[in-house]
Amino acid sequence: MADEILRERRGHVEILTINRPDARNAINRATAIALSDALDDCETNDDIWVVVLTGADNKAFSAGMDLKAFATGEFPITDKGFGGITQRDFTKPIIAAANGSALAGGFEILISCDMVVAAEHAKFGIPEAARGLIAGGGGLIRLPKRIPLAVAYEMALTADPIDADRAYELGLVNRVVPGERVLDEAVALAERITKNAPLAVRTSKDVMKKSRELSEEESWTLNTEAFGAIGRSADALEGAVAFAEKREPHWQGK
Repeated sequence: MADEILRERRGHVEILTINRPDARNAINRATAIALSDALDDCETNDDIWVVVLTGADNKAFSAGMDLKAFATGEFPITDKGFGGITQRDFTKPIIAAANGSALAGGFEILISCDMVVAAEHAKFGIPEAARGLIAGGGGLIRLPKRIPLAVAYEMALTADPIDADRAYELGLVNRVVPGERVLDEAVALAERITKNAPLAVRTSKDVMKKSRELSEEESWTLNTEAFGAIGRSADALEGAVAFAEKREPHWQGK
């Protein structure tokens, strides 16, 4: 695995660390490819149930595109979008451990994740308009779905960042903790998820994500089909048997 992305396994949780602290974890082409490859592997590895994505050091989760690399003709984009993640349909839960600020493309990577644990000192924003640009990595698409539209307008049009407490108030992040605890708190959240049946978790994520774009009638069809499929799974039977036998279930992801 390339040095740009570090990997660590804790049980069924895979920790991916963007490892460019001297560049505030900005994304160059090599980092985008490395993150994309790591996520491809996490997607297909049945032993990985939840992914935690963080940055090295405590200054920045990611500053976004590496402008020095961009100036030389590098584009940190793969077929899965900016950083190898922003246009990815990742089926497993992914939690951002925002160890520091996430701005521009770094923020777009962050809101490509399902949940966020943020350090108290972190800041978030899409400042591209102040440079004559727009947030091209999904920020203008995802942000209005995560927070009230008027606030999303304000963030995009003023280019002003928000702090971690404001992000929590808006529901953009799940937890705000001291910086030295951010990774452990994110892993603890991930481990709490891994206590549940992985197939049920992935299906729940899929239904919630897709139903945001569907009518209520279409959502009910999706929900009914998903419930029927899960009800026939080995894990559903195991859950019922374990409950009856008053023991912890042994999930297979099947």
